[in-house]
Amino acid sequence: MSNFLNNQNWRYATKKFDATKKISAEDLNTLKEAIRMSSSSYGLQPYKVFIIENPELRAKIQPAAWGQSQIVEASHLFIFANDTNIGDTEIDEFLKTISVTRETPIESLAGYGDFMKSKISTLEPAVKNVWTSKQTYLALGNLLNAAAELKIDVTPMEGFIPAQVNEILGFDKLNLNTSLIATVGYRHEEDATQHYKKVRKSKEDLFITL
Repeated sequence: MSNFLNNQNWRYATKKFDATKKISAEDLNTLKEAIRMSSSSYGLQPYKVFIIENPELRAKIQPAAWGQSQIVEASHLFIFANDTNIGDTEIDEFLKTISVTRETPIESLAGYGDFMKSKISTLEPAVKNVWTSKQTYLALGNLLNAAAELKIDVTPMEGFIPAQVNEILGFDKLNLNTSLIATVGYRHEEDATQHYKKVRKSKEDLFITL
């Protein structure tokens, strides 16, 4: 646990990446698997994760992300896109995956499927989209923690215009919405932010035991 906490103290929201340093294929696969194994409500994972390597595409996205340099300097750009149209069809597909993975008769999952549909499919679209967007933050947490263990920097970003990113990537046609952006790579030695002391609430201010 001490290594985990040390890694958390080491990581920070990198402001300047070293564009010459790239994440290895092995480490990238580890980060992908960490995201894939993330927890999510019901296990549905109602999102897609786009990993943008193409420099021309990233240059198009940069203005929609307030012109932040990390978008084009980082080794990789991760875009978490939540599902804007999740419903019975997606739940049925999930049940099929459970059936195959666990070698369980699909009929035995009917009750669970009906329960999920009663809680999810009946939600108002705006409420449903907020819920699926929240799921991407769980996946981001796994990315942050796995990257810190590998001494790879990640900068989570909410500073972007979703509608513009959606248009650039054609998300509207895919029933997706840009929920989160994360730039991933290695800090530049000139990034002074890495030397700042981490500022967090004290335990006394943060935790309340009842």
